[in-house]
Amino acid sequence: MRFFKRATLVFILWFFIHILVIILDGLLNNRSSAEVAVILGNKVNEDGSLSERLTKRLECGLSLFREGRIKKIIVSGGLGTEGYYEGDKMKEFLIVNHVPDSVIIVDNHGDNTELTVLNVLDLQKRIKFKSVMVVSQYFHITRTKMLFRKHGFISVNSTSPVYFEARDIYSLTREFFAFYQQLF
Repeated sequence: MRFFKRATLVFILWFFIHILVIILDGLLNNRSSAEVAVILGNKVNEDGSLSERLTKRLECGLSLFREGRIKKIIVSGGLGTEGYYEGDKMKEFLIVNHVPDSVIIVDNHGDNTELTVLNVLDLQKRIKFKSVMVVSQYFHITRTKMLFRKHGFISVNSTSPVYFEARDIYSLTREFFAFYQQLF
């Protein structure tokens, strides 16, 4: 019984330390630049409008472009249950906000984080970029960067929008388990 109490205590401590690392890694945006920003997709509403979470990600990527911190933008997402390709809707947002079409690359097959990473790495073979700036919610940053590094791409920075929801508690817990599932 004593072993289980200690094991439980160790797990709880590990969990909270990892959550703290996720939060700090996701919120401590550095002022670095990269050749390419990868904006990860999220929900498109049934009427075709972007969820607030996705809008905030795109606004963050838009700021990177306007500040000259990136040269190209990869928007990556899948086909949502609402019937819209996230990548296409993200591109529409960027074009409406005066990002040239020639700067935007659409990946409509990024159905999950790892597929986005693999698709971006496949694109990297063709367009030859050496650095990436991941743009997603703060809780999603650590796992996304880990996946890039796991697949051999080392020059990865990140930034996240200042946007919080009550749902973040669930998302942080999910990210803890997803990190280790995908790490191994």
